Amino acid sequence: MPDGRHLSVIVVPDGAGEESRTFRISYRRLKTLGMVVGILGLVLAVMLGSWWYLAARTVRASALEEEVARLQAEQGHIAVLAARLAELEERYLALRSLFGPDSVGVGPSSLLPTPTVGQRAPAEDPTEDPESRLPTSWPLTERGFVTRVLLEGAGGDHPGLDIAIPGGSYIRAAGAGEVVDVGEDEVYGRYVVLDHGNGYRTRYAHASVTLVERDRIVRRNEVIALSGSTGQSTAPHLHFEILLDGEAVDPLTMVQRP
Repeated sequence: MPDGRHLSVIVVPDGAGEESRTFRISYRRLKTLGMVVGILGLVLAVMLGSWWYLAARTVRASALEEEVARLQAEQGHIAVLAARLAELEERYLALRSLFGPDSVGVGPSSLLPTPTVGQRAPAEDPTEDPESRLPTSWPLTERGFVTRVLLEGAGGDHPGLDIAIPGGSYIRAAGAGEVVDVGEDEVYGRYVVLDHGNGYRTRYAHASVTLVERDRIVRRNEVIALSGSTGQSTAPHLHFEILLDGEAVDPLTMVQRP
């Protein structure tokens, strides 16, 4: 059955002489109006939700754009660093070439070390030849690169040569002689000292491995150690000294540099 009920709204003016007015609306129309208001409210809520979602997405997009700009800037820095690295590698290869193509090489003039256990002394003592005793041979089987020369005087004492060389390179005796000291300390690291007679001695320092023992007789160009960076050292190299009666002699005045 149709609902014939109505809702009456009486409006009473607050003034003399004015008539009251009555408004009547059926419950059916009131329900329809309520549904329309509900639908409009739902649509408004959906629109507000969409607006907040789009606003959040806009903020996120702005943040992503800033992140992309930052990454592009970092990529530019990486490209600069890569170019710098390539330049440094090129310089390193140029420096390393000093140790490769120009190497002296282990040949007839370089004698590899031999075992000392159970070995008899050589029939002929190489130290009997004055020419073989004089330390005039280059103390490496490669040319190397001289990074520091002999310095004398207050604050500049450096009693020999520093020769940059790859680690594990052969260190050889500059002249025939007797091994008078083999050891290790904080400054020289692992070292070998040879006595060549007539007051001459040579020292080979910062070795990674020593291959001879004390009292051993060695020949000119015999390999006595492998290069390293032990002791007070920042990179692989050989510290080479020539001493005459305990005083440092400039090795470059005696050795035949390749």
